Amino acid sequence: MLRVHFTNEDVARVRVAATPDPLWEITNSFQVLISEDSGPVFGQWRRLVRPRLGPADGLLGALLPSHGYSPDFLTPDLAGATDLDFAVDTVLRTPRSALSADLALLAASPRRSRSPLPTEVRALADGAPEDLRRLGTALHDYHRRMLAPVWRHVRAQVDADHSMRARVVLAGGTEGLLADFSPVLRWNPPVLEADYPVDRELRLGGRGLVLQPSFFCRRRPVMLAHPAADRTPVLVYPIQHTPGWAHPGTPAHGAELGALLGRTRAAILADVVTGRTTGELAQRFGISGAAASQHTAVLRRAGLLLSVRRSKYVLHTITPVGLALLNGAPASV
Repeated sequence: MLRVHFTNEDVARVRVAATPDPLWEITNSFQVLISEDSGPVFGQWRRLVRPRLGPADGLLGALLPSHGYSPDFLTPDLAGATDLDFAVDTVLRTPRSALSADLALLAASPRRSRSPLPTEVRALADGAPEDLRRLGTALHDYHRRMLAPVWRHVRAQVDADHSMRARVVLAGGTEGLLADFSPVLRWNPPVLEADYPVDRELRLGGRGLVLQPSFFCRRRPVMLAHPAADRTPVLVYPIQHTPGWAHPGTPAHGAELGALLGRTRAAILADVVTGRTTGELAQRFGISGAAASQHTAVLRRAGLLLSVRRSKYVLHTITPVGLALLNGAPASV
């Protein structure tokens, strides 16, 4: 079990990251891809992309086992940055001492085989430029083949989660936010608990906590094994997923586009930029709940809106495709 101990100062310093972290998504998705117990939510994506795995992924395969320890240097603190080039460059600037220490922990991990680490992995400990460049190429290439085709949906789903968390904070403050993560996280003040593969106690000591949403996080949260003592710890947590997400950005058919024409749906699409529940949409536009549900269903099928169920309500948020339509610009991945 993981137990994170808060002071009053820590509670005041809790924040939720607003965007997906590209390195955590690479790490978590690779482990989903090679694991046999990743759950049904990722099944379709795994069937689609697993044939793309090849020899070029051998380095990541050695660094990222499906269970157990994976090196902390692969998921450094990006201070909120989301650019993949910057993220990979940050990995490649890891001090040699940290590379050596993390790879020693990987070699000694009880969850991996007794065989030595592959030569190309051991070579990283020396920090030689050519070995680090090989790692950078592997990270970029994996993201391009496996994540870039679905990244727009990853971003949209994290946006929806962030909108939902913001509403909880407005209604119940930080205490309400921490309590709302149940059952993945359990808030028993002043301790945040979670199921974890090892017993671990973390005392924040006034540093606060960053809660990082992750699309590819599996079932339970993840943390660095040895977070820096002078940095705010990061707790990576799994988010909800919408069905059929492995085929994001599918262009709407002509009939669906025709159904979108009309002032009510256009107004709804503009209104959900900041997130709205079905009941709020019905009230704001003077329509029944059933009519609001019908309008949002059409927008959702066209890939312009995401709907996330939370407790007794459904929260609707706009997707990047929907926002591009509103702004009259092409959507980018």
